[in-house]
Amino acid sequence: MAVADRVSAERGEPLGETVGYKVRLEGMRGKNTHLLFCTSGILLRRLLSDRNLNGVTHVFVDEIHERGMNEDFLLIVLKDLLPRRQDLRLILMSATLNAELFSNYFGGAPKIHIPGFTYPVNAHFLEDVLEMTGYKLTSFNQIDDYGQEKVWKTQKQLAPRKRKNQIASLVEDTLNKSSFENYSSRVRDSLAYWTSDGIGFNLIEAVLCHICRKERPGAVLVFMTGWEDISCLRDQLKAHPLLGDPNRVLLLTCHGSMATSEQKLIFERPPPNIRKIVLATNMAEASITINDIVFVVDCGKAKETTYDALNNTPCLLPSWISQASARQRRGRAGRVQPGECYHLYPKCVYEAFAEYQLPELLRTPLNSLCLQIKSLQVGSIAEFLSAALQPPEPLAVQNAIDFLKMIGALNEKENLTNLGKYLSMLPVDPKLGKMLIMGAIFRCFDPVLTIVSGLSVRDPFLLPQDKKDLAGTAKSRFSAKDYSDHMALVRAYEGWKDAEREGSAYEYCWRNFLSAQTLQAIHSLRKQFNFILRDAGLIDVDAGANNRLSHNQSLVRAIICSGLYPGIASVVHRETSMSFKTMDDGQVLLYANSVNARYQTIPFPWLVFGEKVKVNTVFIRDSTGVSDSILILFGGALSCGVQAGHLKMLHGYVDFFMDPSLAECYLKLKEELVNLIQEKLQDPTLDIYKEGKYLLLAVQELVSGDQCEGRFVFGRESKKPKESSENSRFTKDGTNPKSLLQTLLMRAGHSPPKYKTKHLKTNEFRALVEFKGMQFVGKPRKNKQLAERDAAIEALAWLTHTSENNQDEHNDSPPDVTDNMLKLLGKRRRSKRNSG
Repeated sequence: MAVADRVSAERGEPLGETVGYKVRLEGMRGKNTHLLFCTSGILLRRLLSDRNLNGVTHVFVDEIHERGMNEDFLLIVLKDLLPRRQDLRLILMSATLNAELFSNYFGGAPKIHIPGFTYPVNAHFLEDVLEMTGYKLTSFNQIDDYGQEKVWKTQKQLAPRKRKNQIASLVEDTLNKSSFENYSSRVRDSLAYWTSDGIGFNLIEAVLCHICRKERPGAVLVFMTGWEDISCLRDQLKAHPLLGDPNRVLLLTCHGSMATSEQKLIFERPPPNIRKIVLATNMAEASITINDIVFVVDCGKAKETTYDALNNTPCLLPSWISQASARQRRGRAGRVQPGECYHLYPKCVYEAFAEYQLPELLRTPLNSLCLQIKSLQVGSIAEFLSAALQPPEPLAVQNAIDFLKMIGALNEKENLTNLGKYLSMLPVDPKLGKMLIMGAIFRCFDPVLTIVSGLSVRDPFLLPQDKKDLAGTAKSRFSAKDYSDHMALVRAYEGWKDAEREGSAYEYCWRNFLSAQTLQAIHSLRKQFNFILRDAGLIDVDAGANNRLSHNQSLVRAIICSGLYPGIASVVHRETSMSFKTMDDGQVLLYANSVNARYQTIPFPWLVFGEKVKVNTVFIRDSTGVSDSILILFGGALSCGVQAGHLKMLHGYVDFFMDPSLAECYLKLKEELVNLIQEKLQDPTLDIYKEGKYLLLAVQELVSGDQCEGRFVFGRESKKPKESSENSRFTKDGTNPKSLLQTLLMRAGHSPPKYKTKHLKTNEFRALVEFKGMQFVGKPRKNKQLAERDAAIEALAWLTHTSENNQDEHNDSPPDVTDNMLKLLGKRRRSKRNSG
């Protein structure tokens, strides 16, 4: 075992790389030597099939400083393997390696330093930048302009921070202790106004102007946090007389969702006397090398996924980078010639940065990792992960174990189930793996194969900042008003395949704002998954047999639900809008590029989603509308409530109220369906459409026939107790009764209710609510809002067979709405109630 601290010897430097390569191989030649060069993911899969790596004598793990999930998992496995394989040689390499940490982890392994070669880069921190450019910071010119749509973000920058995170407090303390005595009074005054909250668009603009006017020729690389910041800064720079002049400046962007044609432009040299400026995310730190970069501008932040184990939610927020990342960014300017780096934060703040970035193991959910651990048969998951270089929180580990139990991959003793064994074969997130397996079992494989492949790579739908509306409209066309991002993806892929056969794939992608490269990646993944499941015996060689029910869109929705559960959001209709709620987060928002974000109303009572991310609030990504029957039969475990006909899911967050005999029927169907799936997983040769013919016909009929009215759903039990009132039966969860009434009507396929309010001589208001030919009048109230609320309560009281005369004050059970929905769907009836 050796740790090679390969400072500066990186790809793209022929001399440094060649020297390093020769030194590393010295003494390793011989007829019995078998060198294994592969990615950490492939090496892990090799270890799954061969725990001892038989036949392999040397393992090289490069870029180990990145500390991805696979790398840390690999280190645990290799550390366990080395005592059994005394002849195995392990070499860990990196240009920015914390060699001492890794050496100690492997019991004092020897360290080798191999010098490489890079050109010198002058580092300028904020105090130097302000002195050099003459720019003066104020409390106003540091507010980043995000345009009209992002007013909330500008307000957030102005608002005082209620709670400071650890790094923010450290930065503030460090800044307060620094005197900057070697700098002019103008610079010291400016630094007193410096804020660590924003990115600093105006400062970046000033630095770019300084470079363009006074520095030698050479391209500029500007590090930003994400696409939103890049696009907003680009718009600001284009409006500048110098930086927006195409005859003097070539302004380009570099981020993960770029089309291939745009990617190529950043590597090309600009025409003479034109300065190239590239606005990039942290993907430009190490993934790519732009040869003509001479100047680097570093905002000091990057969007990084962190994991909130307490709320079980990934968070994607701009955060301060590490010292290692800052050095990596600086090094981009010294790849092929001497360079300059402008760090837009004080040197004392840089010195307060963490030395290295937090490893992925400590900042992401551990679902896939825990499944891989069980497939290695190494005993307890928690015990295995406690041997990591930096072990994750016990709560994060327990969350992952609970999730795997919930989806049926682990049993109560934490052993792999039949489903878990199949999931461990698939190089994909467990919930997507389950969706794939269910699609194979229910013979609607092809569309599910496309969905899973699409969710495993980046989004194929491009969203150019200057053509957002056109791109959104193009995506909406693929949705065909079926309220599903996943089905839109299927149609986009199938259209691309048709266009490819006709030789018009390029035009198809250009017209529909699709990435040809991503669609090709989806195509390749489909082949890989197809091969794995065929090898496991879950699908037939005959593609037709696997897709006999692919035309049944309701069944495909059900399979999507089975995979994405427990990612469930309820659709709540309000007076003029709708909102979405999840069990863990309360109200959430849809990403702007979701097809469901473009609708005023969604007729489905539920949305299933695969991923949620907390930015300023919690957002859910791709989603699909599903009915009650789909959620009941293909969601998670059901339990019975105290009241007859009450079914519960997700510990009571999801409630269904129906006729007791119907509830019993659903429970029995669900039990039989689960048993049939288990039999299929135990014996892949079983034909479930012969074995459970009538059961599956009943299931298909239910999921296809449910018209999405949400007739089994009414409100949510609140986690916090509410103050009791005479109308607590309808408002105990804190929801406006007007919203409840509208949700009920919309799910039954009716127009929203209409309100008419009359101002009485007593200076009070009385409201009337009308829907489907029926009218209900509330009591006089002191204002219009309360009057309309009371009228809605009267309507709800009639719909749920309750009134002031027969309502039991002590009855806390949610109202049964099954019969009332039948009345609502039945023949017209006119009722008018006057009270007071």
